[in-house]
Amino acid sequence: MNRFLVTGGAGFIGSHLVERCISENVETVILDDLSTGSMENIKAHLHDKRVKFVEGSILDESLIRSLIQNTDAVIHLAAAVGVRLVIDRPIHTIETNIHGTSNILAAAKSCNCPVLIASSSEVYGISEQIPFKEDDFVMLGPTRKSRWSYACTKALDEWMALAYATEHGLPVVICRLFNTVGPRQTGRYGMVLPTFISQALSGKPITVFGDGNQTRCFLHVKDTVDAIFRIMHEPAALGLVFNIGSQEEITINQLARMVTDISGIHADIDHIPYEKAYGEGFEDLRRRVPDISKLQRIIGFKPQFNTREIVKDILNYQHELVESAKLTFQTR
Repeated sequence: MNRFLVTGGAGFIGSHLVERCISENVETVILDDLSTGSMENIKAHLHDKRVKFVEGSILDESLIRSLIQNTDAVIHLAAAVGVRLVIDRPIHTIETNIHGTSNILAAAKSCNCPVLIASSSEVYGISEQIPFKEDDFVMLGPTRKSRWSYACTKALDEWMALAYATEHGLPVVICRLFNTVGPRQTGRYGMVLPTFISQALSGKPITVFGDGNQTRCFLHVKDTVDAIFRIMHEPAALGLVFNIGSQEEITINQLARMVTDISGIHADIDHIPYEKAYGEGFEDLRRRVPDISKLQRIIGFKPQFNTREIVKDILNYQHELVESAKLTFQTR
């Protein structure tokens, strides 16, 4: 595979994937509507002849068809993301995630172009069967709570992709991402770790939603990208669903304390009820831990960064942004 189309390539994960493609000498076409992505994430690579940027939407059927006709594989990352965005704009979430993926798969079918669908740990819904395994039953919350619309759309994306594989022989693979974090991620749409670090660096209290005893497993974006890139080149992965994540479980309270410990900045930790943050009736998972044995078996995957290393990396990145902004202001 010498040419990839990366939808959402100007986003947090997408921009890191573009860097990996460049390092592997793979030509890359970036498609992004810049609604949540940023040119800042990819500007360093736009001069590279192996990179082409197209500003556009996955909802544009004709554009998608023209781009896929000239590519060897599609990595479909573009989606409505973030708890805050999902709650505030449920119609946008549903239409973008379902219609966008439908356009990708239909265009790919016409030329039998392999597609990797980036799904989410959210598809496991409110399951309490830990760790989450790819073939587990899933249970979502009621339809009157928009909180679950994102999970439903990603599950439908998976079903649709696997249906294309069954009915049309389309080469597809599905990756369920678990709490990918790292440099360039913002807290704008409710992402917890960049929010904590930004609050600490600005001298504000760290805001923890709920009691803070809910647990998550954080994976560095470089590990996520490594897994995605290797899966795209592994024939044994076709037609399968993979969890991509870490199994290092940490409570959100522990994460907040880790941020203050590593940064050396004293910050109060304020607990905010879910109802105040997201509205009445908001539901959240108490634990979210992936089973990654299939990923380990197929590509020998092992995370290279632990949680403390991840926090240090993001702290350094955000600190550099703050210092750069100060320097820019001083030179004006």
